[in-house]
Amino acid sequence: MKTKEEVFSGVKLAGIPMLIFNFLFLAGIAGVFSWAVDAGLPTATTTIIMIVLSVLFILNCLFWGGFMQIEPNEARVMIFFGKYEGTVKENGFFWVNPFYTKKKLTLRARNLDADPIKVNDKSGNPIMIGMVVVWRVTDTYKASFDIDNASMTTTIPGTPASDNVNQKMKAYENFVKIQSDAALRNVAGMYAYDHGAGTDDSDLTLRSGGIEINEILENQINERLTIAGIEVLEARINYLAYAPEIAAVMLRRQQADAIIAAREKIVDGAVGMVKMALNKLSEEGIIDLDEDKKAAMVSNLLVVLCSEENAQPVLNTGTLHQ
Repeated sequence: MKTKEEVFSGVKLAGIPMLIFNFLFLAGIAGVFSWAVDAGLPTATTTIIMIVLSVLFILNCLFWGGFMQIEPNEARVMIFFGKYEGTVKENGFFWVNPFYTKKKLTLRARNLDADPIKVNDKSGNPIMIGMVVVWRVTDTYKASFDIDNASMTTTIPGTPASDNVNQKMKAYENFVKIQSDAALRNVAGMYAYDHGAGTDDSDLTLRSGGIEINEILENQINERLTIAGIEVLEARINYLAYAPEIAAVMLRRQQADAIIAAREKIVDGAVGMVKMALNKLSEEGIIDLDEDKKAAMVSNLLVVLCSEENAQPVLNTGTLHQ
């Protein structure tokens, strides 16, 4: 018993010659039938000929069910009375035993644009995160027999085969969506949304991870979809934001972090300028300042340089010591 995908090794003939043969076969049956009717043969002989022609006509009708056409990136899973006999991926027009069930599968890539879902990150903050997944079927045996796609597919009698295939692929898409959501929730819970009080600047976060987070997400989804014979070609986060209930608070925190960082930059620059001014005055001997005057000068310069508003000049009409 075959338990993995294999190339179909049964009888597979070129479709065009078999199509011509079937037409000639049908024409021959019609010709013999016409001759038997007009020949005036004995009743018993005519009856035998009619029975044989009926059997041949039924056989000819069965032969028409053996044709199949396979386009690029399509496959047929061949089943003979419930037994898996192999998969045909070769492109072209073929004829096989009409008693084979030929399940059509598409191997083309498909997109899954998952709507953003609410999850908690590593810090416990509720966030909204969405993703895009590009996937395709690679193992036709697993896709056909290792997951239940039949009960999720509604086949309407009389509908074109392409419509039934689309319904089957919708069932696969539903499977991919559920497993991808589970992987996305797992990845989101492994990392914090952004650097904060509980994380180091070197830690990987959802916001700064970029390619690394996408690779981890892709690997997690692939692990879950291997059982279905589905391969993920690409998985990436396409939406990331704080949940609405904490978005305003987190925005204020980000603004506060930005203000603090800007202040630190301003103070560093101001201290450097004050130090340069004192060194310059001392090196060139322009004026000798005692410690009290240096402290006062430093205070004034820091106020001027670090103030958010323009400093108002004050004119000293006395001496330096007054």
